[in-house]
Amino acid sequence: MMNLLLLKAGYVWLIVLAVIFVLVAVVLGIVPVNLWIKAFLSKSHVSATRLAGMRLRRINAGLLVNSYINAKKAGVLLTMDDLESHYSAGGDVERIVDAMIAAKGANLNLSIETAKAIDLANRDILTAVKNSVSPVVIETPEVSAMARDGIELKIKARLTLKSNISKLIGGAGTDTIIARVGQGIVTAVGAAKSHLDIMERPETISESITAKKLEKDSAFDIMSIDIADIKVGRNIGAQLEADRAEADMQIAQARAEERRALAIATEQEMRVKTQEKRAQLLDAQAEIPKAISTALRAGQLGVMDYYKMQNVLADTNMRNSLSGSKDREDNTIAPKEKDKEGN
Repeated sequence: MMNLLLLKAGYVWLIVLAVIFVLVAVVLGIVPVNLWIKAFLSKSHVSATRLAGMRLRRINAGLLVNSYINAKKAGVLLTMDDLESHYSAGGDVERIVDAMIAAKGANLNLSIETAKAIDLANRDILTAVKNSVSPVVIETPEVSAMARDGIELKIKARLTLKSNISKLIGGAGTDTIIARVGQGIVTAVGAAKSHLDIMERPETISESITAKKLEKDSAFDIMSIDIADIKVGRNIGAQLEADRAEADMQIAQARAEERRALAIATEQEMRVKTQEKRAQLLDAQAEIPKAISTALRAGQLGVMDYYKMQNVLADTNMRNSLSGSKDREDNTIAPKEKDKEGN
């Protein structure tokens, strides 16, 4: 009987040991013990239940624990909740932790909420912090501007920009800054009476642009604007005058051609009217012999009167031929046969 009881007690202990072994195996499979020990030894305690929860939610616990340890070592104030929520939102945990560490080293006032918002806005928070510590220098493309004397100047400017973290969300980027500077260059050169004034004092451009506060509503503060290069281009004023003169000449030629066409049309109309008048004259002259014949028959015109009239017409024709008149007309009325017919 005693042996039977001992045998049953042995089976119970085996079952208890098996259950304990299974539980330990499950716990070791869910809880990354190495990460828990690493955080504990780094004085950045992370509870085992949190690690198990991250494992179940398929969160990269190693990434978050390493970033948390780095932040604690650098004296950055943040929690695992901050990192876990940012990771779940799709943010870059390592980058915001590096940015927070860099900001603390540079004595910049950057909160974890601001860093998370900037990162989620697809802005490079780490680069922005670095540019706040060490301003970035960029060079504008070549800008073409014309002074009031018509000479073109090709100018390149070098900008020193410092990131403005407070306006990084919603602020304009470098492309907007470059466009505004180009506009300022064109305005400053256009206000100069001569291109020589700009060549003598290039700082005039910098002073004019700086006074306009071009960094307004942008993610950068303009530290300085320096003119890197100035080249003299074309004489645009002379070219414009030449183009204007050419256009005026073409307009004058078109108007002259219009007047010429109008004159030709008027001439043709006058010729038509002349021909009409000549036709009317010929019709009237054709009636003269008939009238003379009628007058001879009626006794209203004598033969001697008729011969006198013929002599007058012959004399008139002779005078016209001697004077070279191109408009001479043949005034001979009829041959003697008509006279005989009239008699």
